[in-house]
Amino acid sequence: MQDFWLSCGHHLLDRDRNGRLRVTEEFMKLYLARPELIPPPDACAVERDLQAALLSDPWRPVAAREIDAIAEADARENWGYLIRLRDQLAGHDTLEASYTDLVRRNIALPPIFVDQLTHVILRNALDRCEDAYALRAAELFFRPQRLTVHEGALLAADQEFVDAGGGASPLAAMLGLPEQRDVEVLSDANAASYWERSDRFDLALDLTAGRRGLAALGTVIAHWVKHLLDIDVVVEPLDELRDVVLAWYVGLDANGTRIGDALWKGTEIDEATRGRVVGLFRLTFRDTDAVIERMAGEPVYLILAMAPDRVLRMKPQNLLNGLPVRHLESVT
Repeated sequence: MQDFWLSCGHHLLDRDRNGRLRVTEEFMKLYLARPELIPPPDACAVERDLQAALLSDPWRPVAAREIDAIAEADARENWGYLIRLRDQLAGHDTLEASYTDLVRRNIALPPIFVDQLTHVILRNALDRCEDAYALRAAELFFRPQRLTVHEGALLAADQEFVDAGGGASPLAAMLGLPEQRDVEVLSDANAASYWERSDRFDLALDLTAGRRGLAALGTVIAHWVKHLLDIDVVVEPLDELRDVVLAWYVGLDANGTRIGDALWKGTEIDEATRGRVVGLFRLTFRDTDAVIERMAGEPVYLILAMAPDRVLRMKPQNLLNGLPVRHLESVT
C-alpha cells in the first residue's frame, strides 16, 4: 500500500486491536514543535521553561498559574489551548474517542486543532484507499477550498495553497516535505502522482454535478460515518433536491445548514443562494436498527455549500451530531 498525508503525523501514533489510534509522546511532541509554540528569542523565561519541560514529558501536569505567568498574551492563549487539547487527548483511550467527545460537547478549541484531528483520523479511516479521487475529496474535510467555475466546471483548489501562491506549509516544511508546485486539476492522467504529492495540496478537484469528484466525496462520507459511528451507510450524490420529502437533513458546513433550515421552513431559495450549493447527497442506512424509529427506512439529505466569497469550509463533525441514530456513545 502507498503512504500518503505524512504531514498529519499518523506514523507517530499507535493503533489498538480495533484499528483506532492511540496518542503517543512522539505525537504530542510534534504539536510542541509547531511554530506557534516555539518561544521567540524575546520570550520570557516561564514560557521557555514550560516548553522545555513538556518536550521532556508531554504529559506533565500544567497548572493554570504556570500559563498565567507567561508574559505575552498571545503566548498565554496558545499554551492554554494546547494544554486543553493535550488533556482532552489524555482523557480518552483513542484519538477517535477524543474527537467524538470534543465535537459533541463543543469544547472550545481553535478550528486548526479540530482540522488536524480530522486529518489524522481520516488518514486512519482511509488507510487502504487506492482511489486518488477519494483521497483528494477527503481533503475537503480538513482544508478550506476556494471554488471557481472554469470552462463550465466547478473546481475546488486548496485555499492555503492558492492564497500563498505556493510554498510548503509550516508543518510540511518541518517534516522536510517537498516544495509545492502549481495547481493542476486531478484527472486520470495525473491520478497516479497523488501519493507522492499528497502533502503539497496542489491538485484541484472537479466538483461539477454528475462527475467523479462528488461521488468520491460521498464515498469518503460513508467511510467517516463507519469509522466513527460504526454504522454502514450509502451516500449518493444528487443533481438537485426535486420532489423529495425533507424528513431529515444535515448541513455539511454552516452555509449548507442555513440552506437546509430554509428548505425545512418552506422558505423560497433565491438564485444566488442556489448557486452556492456545491453538493447534494442522499444518505441511506444499511442497518435500519441504528436509526431512530421515525426515520427507519427514510433517507437523510446532506447539503454542502460555499460561502458568498466562494470559500468552502466543510464541518464533518456535523455528521456525528446531526444524523438520526439511536445511540450517540463515543467510539473507544
